[in-house]
Amino acid sequence: MSPTLSFPLNEAVSAILAAGVPSNLSSPKIGIICGSGLSGLSASLKEKFEVPYESIPGFLQSTVQGHKSSLAFGFLGDVPVVAMLGRFHPYEGHPIQETVFPVRVLKLLGVEKLIITNAAGGLNPANPVGTIIVINDHFSLPGLSGSNALMGPCPPAPFDMRFVPMSEAYSLEMRKAAFKAAHQLEFPREALAEGVYAHVSGPTYESRTEGRFLASLGCSAVGMSTVGEVVAARQAGLDVLVLSLITNAVIVTPQRSARDEVDKEIRGETIEVIAKEEASHEEVLEVGTRKAVEVGRLVERVVGILGGKY
Repeated sequence: MSPTLSFPLNEAVSAILAAGVPSNLSSPKIGIICGSGLSGLSASLKEKFEVPYESIPGFLQSTVQGHKSSLAFGFLGDVPVVAMLGRFHPYEGHPIQETVFPVRVLKLLGVEKLIITNAAGGLNPANPVGTIIVINDHFSLPGLSGSNALMGPCPPAPFDMRFVPMSEAYSLEMRKAAFKAAHQLEFPREALAEGVYAHVSGPTYESRTEGRFLASLGCSAVGMSTVGEVVAARQAGLDVLVLSLITNAVIVTPQRSARDEVDKEIRGETIEVIAKEEASHEEVLEVGTRKAVEVGRLVERVVGILGGKY
């Protein structure tokens, strides 16, 4: 991995500012990363100004349905923010170090707090589809097994901390802001929960056994993104809030037994017809689109709380 290819930080910032970002939006303190189907958050931005990823050195192009490829500046309420409309994933063929490059650019633009949203599979039956999980910890299989966002050459300062602690990765202040926001907006109590995010590489959805394994660890949500961004954000000294929208239930019931069904056939017994249980990206996008307004309202109120407006 070439540092020249991976870390054109100053060039990226210069290109963004040269694109004509209005001066009152060019130094946002809060950044937002929008997950699958949640780019509709940008509809809430006032005085929105977008910079296409293709015009920013070091930025990649998102190839995933439900993700745009632009950086949007604007006001949420009265607070200036910058939002990534679309993110990058290693499963698209990108080195993980390059997928987190935009987080470092956000830091150089002035961002101090980062709100990350994602669509996730649900592992806890107590949190049905549509629940927003406020993430308080993570379990990263890729990170533990050789695919960590900080592997390889260190970027230049202020991104050169090698050994970054993850025990306090998710800001308590920002998590409290999420629950305060939900209360102020009069969301039902069950609309939000708190839990652990399981990070997997994807792009396949989990097998039943994998799902049961992750649930047994106490994970509430599972997804294919976010943790690399969190790691890079913490290396950069950013405070982080992650909101995971449960868009599908992970299938964890044991697989049907072929032997048992053959034995029943031999005995002449009737075999119950059971529909296949499978996750689909179409379901993820449908729920994301349906809940985007709710997630957008929550994020806007959180931004207002963090900005001292509420």
